[in-house]
Amino acid sequence: MATDDGKLDVVVNPPREMGGNGAGTNPEQLFAAGYSACFQGALGVVARQEGADVTGSTVTAKVGIGKNDDGFGVIVEISAQIPAVDAATARSLVEKAHQVCPYSKATRGDVTVTLA
Repeated sequence: MATDDGKLDVVVNPPREMGGNGAGTNPEQLFAAGYSACFQGALGVVARQEGADVTGSTVTAKVGIGKNDDGFGVIVEISAQIPAVDAATARSLVEKAHQVCPYSKATRGDVTVTLA
């Protein structure tokens, strides 16, 4: 799989857990990379609105396939480390970022997302 500009060119295969050979990356990893990058941007927007410092923050999205109400679907766990704020402020910023993040909006109702 490659983007039209050639900046991303990767071998995509199912993960071993789903019968793949483990070579290259898998769709879940690519989705996790995109979601975490988008969420980081949303966190920055919310932080500016709130006057909070998110310098040095990191966002991680763990994506997998798991059981949901319809049988199986995409499951996401998003965690953020925000060293410049206390835990309550960090939690509030993450919850607000989840409301404005385009990936969160696009998947709301179809993807199980937990905020850690």
